[in-house]
Amino acid sequence: MTAVVLGVSVMALALVLVAIILSVLGRRNPEAERREPPSPDAPVLAAPDADIDFFDPRTIKVGDVVHCQGVRTRAIGALHLSRQGEQWTEYLLEVGIGRYEWLSVEERGEYTLEVILWTPVPAEGMVPAKSMLILEGTEFYPVERGTLAFRSEGVTGLPDRGLLDYADYRAEGGRMLSFQRVQGAKWIAAFANPLAPGTIRVERPS
Repeated sequence: MTAVVLGVSVMALALVLVAIILSVLGRRNPEAERREPPSPDAPVLAAPDADIDFFDPRTIKVGDVVHCQGVRTRAIGALHLSRQGEQWTEYLLEVGIGRYEWLSVEERGEYTLEVILWTPVPAEGMVPAKSMLILEGTEFYPVERGTLAFRSEGVTGLPDRGLLDYADYRAEGGRMLSFQRVQGAKWIAAFANPLAPGTIRVERPS
């Protein structure tokens, strides 16, 4: 289902574009996947023949009303991302007038699902270094950098297809920081907030 948005002003589209850039995607290649275990908050999926006792966020569609951590939002757009054979999706959630958040959903291994809500970080003018960097008093160490291909659906403020550069960092306590830029644009940063099972549900007409 594709959301139909009427009367969107140029300013609103600009805000959506800012939101997409602020949603930094922390992605890893197969080698990094072996070094970095999934977040301890990542829900474990049931086996294919078993019942899943929480809503499966992989079934979110553009246009759905999504309750995320008790907050009612609407999925107005999505980015379908790919890198070296890996694929996952980020959903643009409209929280309120001029307020947007991104929710990433990715399978990590056979039965592990990683769901992350991305929080923007004031890091204007910062460039992702290839060594340790300090942000908000925390030391972050580089994990990986690279380029992602994306395909847009619904309202995102981005072209139908394109490329995103990213650089991922992790603190000793496991906190993740990621930088992202649409190729040719400025770097923007965000913290990752892993979500536990039961914090997401979808409201659909019966």
